[in-house]
Amino acid sequence: MVGARPDALGAALVTLGVGALSAGLVEGETWGWGSVATIGVLVASVVFLGLFVWHCRSSANPLVSPALFRVRSFSGASIVAVLFSMAFGAMLLSIVLWDQDVWGWSALRTGLAVAPGPLMVPLFAFLIAGRLIKRFGSGPVIGVGSTIFAGGAVWWVLAVGVHPNYVSGMLGGMLLTGIGVGLTLPTFMATATSSLPAASFATGSGVVNMLRQVGLAVGVAVLVALIGNPGAGASLAAFQRGWLAVAGFSLLAAVASLLLRPQRATAPALAAEPSG
Repeated sequence: MVGARPDALGAALVTLGVGALSAGLVEGETWGWGSVATIGVLVASVVFLGLFVWHCRSSANPLVSPALFRVRSFSGASIVAVLFSMAFGAMLLSIVLWDQDVWGWSALRTGLAVAPGPLMVPLFAFLIAGRLIKRFGSGPVIGVGSTIFAGGAVWWVLAVGVHPNYVSGMLGGMLLTGIGVGLTLPTFMATATSSLPAASFATGSGVVNMLRQVGLAVGVAVLVALIGNPGAGASLAAFQRGWLAVAGFSLLAAVASLLLRPQRATAPALAAEPSG
């Protein structure tokens, strides 16, 4: 039996919408925020994304089924996925740009400087997140993780200087953002999929991963728009704007976690990860 064809029109509409939004944010400073080109591209993004939503609601075989978002835990986790991914994408790019362009570090040294953050992720995802979810539920864990992540970005705003100060300036923020990722990322992924019927598990997982990629693209575009092309004396202020935006996105994800029902259904899936 031949299955339904993939929704090519839906994929094209969402791709054009996100692409136009990213282009408008990235090129806005160059084109001029009030220019016809910038406004036109941003309006086009709204039109394409609006058409995508309308198409999904009216199509017999939509790229994203609206029925998925009638499940409160799934819709809440999806919102968290977009906002937290925006924060994560902007954070990661900002640190790489800061280390290499402002502090003048090599790619190797930058990678080693970033490493403590990723090292925190498996520790907190495998050893701590599952236990916390069993006791408090997924929503509070996501809220705490996103808040800790935001604290890492604020740390950089307050502690990082133009002259390299890794231990006193950057390291604390790297550790906090890594802890935040370890608590938040696996929790919202597990919450989104476990809240759906078994027949919708694969589709729901694919939708959440798509939303994560959209969030990453938009977060990077917003960071580039906020940083712009600062002069030698304006780099710190420009990056501080970017880090405050990272904190803001992550705190919005923490607020969105309130949409999640106070359930503990995701704990077994996370707790089982280390032995799997």
